Order: sequence, then C-alpha cells, then structure tokens
Amino acid sequence: MKKTTLLIMAAGMGSRFGGGIKQLEPVGLQDELIIDYSIHDAIKAGFNKLIFVIRKEIEDDFRERIGNRVEGICRDNNVEVEYAYQALSDVPGQVPEGRTKPWGTGQAVLSAKVLIEGPFAVINSDDYYGKAAYGMMHDWLIQEHEATDIAMVGFLLKNTLSDSGSVNRGICKTGEGNQVVDVVETVNIVRIVDEDGTVGAEADGQVIDYDSYVSMNFWGFPAKEGCTPAYLDMLEEDFRVFFETKVASDPLKAEHLIPVHVGKMLRGKECRVEMLETADKWFGVTYKEDKDTVAESFRQLIADGVYAEKLYSDL
Repeated sequence: MKKTTLLIMAAGMGSRFGGGIKQLEPVGLQDELIIDYSIHDAIKAGFNKLIFVIRKEIEDDFRERIGNRVEGICRDNNVEVEYAYQALSDVPGQVPEGRTKPWGTGQAVLSAKVLIEGPFAVINSDDYYGKAAYGMMHDWLIQEHEATDIAMVGFLLKNTLSDSGSVNRGICKTGEGNQVVDVVETVNIVRIVDEDGTVGAEADGQVIDYDSYVSMNFWGFPAKEGCTPAYLDMLEEDFRVFFETKVASDPLKAEHLIPVHVGKMLRGKECRVEMLETADKWFGVTYKEDKDTVAESFRQLIADGVYAEKLYSDL
C-alpha cells in the first residue's frame, strides 16, 4: 500500500473566533475536538502519516490537548505523526514592520515540505469534512497520476455557510469529467432569505449560486513513493513571487492561499484539477457562536450511528 500523508493545518490565529485557540474547543460527547474526527476518519480511510502544522507559541497547548493523546492512538494503528512549525519569519525576505498575521495556507504547507515524501492531502484543522471525503481522497492518492494533477474535495456552497457571519470560499467552475477550470477565492459570503422564503447566498451584494461547488481547503497532490511532490516546488516559487509583489503592496494583511495559487495555475494551464464531489454537510467553528451548533451536529451523527460515543473505539 502506497504511503499517504495527511497534513493538518492548525496554525491559524482564529481572529474571527474572538480570541482563544478555536482548534482546541471541545465539541464531542467526551470533549473531542473537530480535529479528532478528522484524524479518526483519515485513519479509517487508510492514511498512514499525519503532519500537524502549528505555531511554536501554541505547541504546549496543542500537545497537551491533542498531540500527546493522538500520538498513542496513531502508534496503535501504525500511523506516523510529525510536527511542522509555521513561523512569521520563515519568508524569502524581511518581515514587514508591524506584521503579526500569518502568511496563509500556502506558507503553512511549505513549512512541512521537508517532511513530505510521496502523495499527500491538506485539510484545515477546524473543519469537519465528513467520512466520505477522506475515503475518496485516499483512493485518489494511491492511484497513478501526472505530477501536476491535483484533487479537490468539492462541497456544495449551501452546505458550507455559517449562520453566525460571513465566510470565505473558493468558488469552483467545472468542465467535462469533473475537471475544475477555475477557482475564484470569494470573501464575505453570507446566506440570504428573500421575502418569498427563497434561500440563497451573496458576497458584498453580489448573488452567488447557492448550488455551486466550493473548495474547503481539502486538496490532494500526487507523487512517486519517496519523492517530493512537484506541487511543493511550484508552491515555493509562487510564494517567493507573492512575497516580492503582493506583500509590497499590502505588507500587513497579504496572505498566500492555496485556492488562489491553484486558480492561477489553472488559468495558466499548469495543472489539472479533479473535483471529488461530496454531498456531506461541512461544519466548523469559525465564530464562537458556531460551537453549540457544531456540538449538536456531532451529537446527531453519534445518534445516527455514524460515530461511536467513544470515537476511536472502532479503529
């Protein structure tokens, strides 16, 4: 069986969450975190290596709340665990004065480059993607692909909105054979209800197709066994260009985002992206107000038999 790595991005500061570390908020019956469900589903799907991307300043909290406990579970299931550290100073130049915001998901992935050999997938630590997503992605990764192929789990926009505020999503345009032809990073998307009760979505006053597919940062990148994925070299070069251009014009807030990079590659015909469609409902803790809704969603999944009350008991 080909070795497959899941990279879990957990370095975000959680600014919209209103302080604290949202990745460490309990949502399960026994205080499990969203990341626990991701780890459980990944192990069940066949992933055999996990990389946690964190910041040094949250390492003690992260290891106490997640790492130390999960490492034992992973050892019992022959799953390797490693850590990568996303740092503000890890850039191809000088950090702008006053900059405190992390550099985005592109840099998060690059922080783990030396640890990745072979095919890998990327997820956010505070998003629930559903069991099906991990199975589809793992099955895709163990197949043979061109070096510049990319997979993306696509969610229906209507299944990814928060009732507590706006969200950012990569809106996808597709062509034949579930091939993605463009990914447009769209900010400030909210759910709207018309006077006649029709539900939809808009971003800054512009109507968005409620049934369009979106990226939730669940990506897959192929590679030969033991080799560095070609995407990482392309990502590294794009981050260098980003730092020389975008950061100069917006030094305090510019972010390097995977959907933006993939969209640029698609428009330049530098890659091919296959969408793995899922009808599962996404949920996550973007705002403090989301926590109770997410906890109730997990209680329902447990009641429906999707998960055991003791999450890892079925591994």
